[in-house]
Amino acid sequence: MTLFTGITPLYGSSLQYAGPASLVWGWVVVSFFTCFVGVAMAEICSSFPTTGSLYFWAAHLAGPKWGPFSSWCCAWLETIGLIAGIGTQAYAGSQTLQSIILLSTGTNKDGGYFAPKWLFLCMYVSLTLIWAVLNTFALEVIAFIDIISIWWQVIGGLVIVIMLPLVAMTRKSAAYVFTSFEMGVDSTGVSSKPYAVILSFLVSQYSLYGYDAAAHLTEETKGADKNGPISILSSIGIIAVFGWAYILALTFSIKDFSYLYDPSNETAGAFVPAQI
Repeated sequence: MTLFTGITPLYGSSLQYAGPASLVWGWVVVSFFTCFVGVAMAEICSSFPTTGSLYFWAAHLAGPKWGPFSSWCCAWLETIGLIAGIGTQAYAGSQTLQSIILLSTGTNKDGGYFAPKWLFLCMYVSLTLIWAVLNTFALEVIAFIDIISIWWQVIGGLVIVIMLPLVAMTRKSAAYVFTSFEMGVDSTGVSSKPYAVILSFLVSQYSLYGYDAAAHLTEETKGADKNGPISILSSIGIIAVFGWAYILALTFSIKDFSYLYDPSNETAGAFVPAQI
């Protein structure tokens, strides 16, 4: 569960579906219901603090008859989710690198280098291979990177949440952020407001996952029956609060909604948070 790899890549598309109000309140709604999932998972974790966690729980809770099948389905669904998660994170990382290169060499308006599709694909594959090598042969390095990542997320998140609204050239009103619904029908092809609102929840659903990771580590934790559930619930709570603050900081700092997606803007309309 992270602020930057979850919210940042999907912020632009979710904002485009139904506007700022749907994005802001969608985070609250999804966080609220995620808490119920977390409570249920924490309760089970306190009784079965095992590394297998989800598929182990499914096997025991489904009973002798359906346990093996439930466990098999759960394990494969989790595996598919992990594979998909790696793919989406690599895409988000490539998108971020593309924007960094563009802004470092001069913006889109000043002749900066915008990585073409073939180079974007190369970055995507390279990131995936680097992660595979690190996770296979360099677990000590992964542990070091994890520590840096935690502090990077905390300190970087606080700096962005505090500084972005302060240095923004213009700031949107609270009425705009909390009550405005702007549908990008021409760009999204979605004309139904209820459907557009549901699609705008994707950024929240994508960001609020992974809290089961604490359950996978319970066998290596002291007081696993207590610390495992606490870790699950605290991770949801922390991300819910700081994620909402990050979304508010970005949304209040919007200058022109339509210009964010303009192919002629500084970031070629490819990465909304970078444009903000």
